[in-house]
Amino acid sequence: MKPNESLSQRIAHLRATGGWTQQELAERLAISRVAVSHIEVGISQPSERTITLLAGIFKHEPSELVTGTNYPEAKTERLPAVACRYTEVELQCALFERDLHWLRQITTCANYTTLARDVHDHWTLFFDSLRRSSQDLRERRLIDQTRQRGGV
Repeated sequence: MKPNESLSQRIAHLRATGGWTQQELAERLAISRVAVSHIEVGISQPSERTITLLAGIFKHEPSELVTGTNYPEAKTERLPAVACRYTEVELQCALFERDLHWLRQITTCANYTTLARDVHDHWTLFFDSLRRSSQDLRERRLIDQTRQRGGV
């Protein structure tokens, strides 16, 4: 992030760098696409809630997102220290990768085949359910990519 850039420029840059459309970002924030556009061109100032959500989406802390910008100091002081950086889908995909790593470490174990089948069956059912419940296209793609890599 560049020092002394406007918050609107920073948000627009992070969105574009992350490959998000304004519509996708708006859906994740539960605001309109027009509201995202207004934030990005500096017509409106995002609320503390929106800053916190944006920080999580862009994998930053709220204060990191606004430091060095024109965001009001009084609002900055009210921001939470941390923001959730990962979605449930991202967490579950990481846990699946961890299980695959664990399985690779125990290939010589006597009951490896049974363990591998149990892990495979668990994650197959879990990812099926997770994908059905996900409305976010990025998360569905992440689930599909993770399943492909893991063979489930």
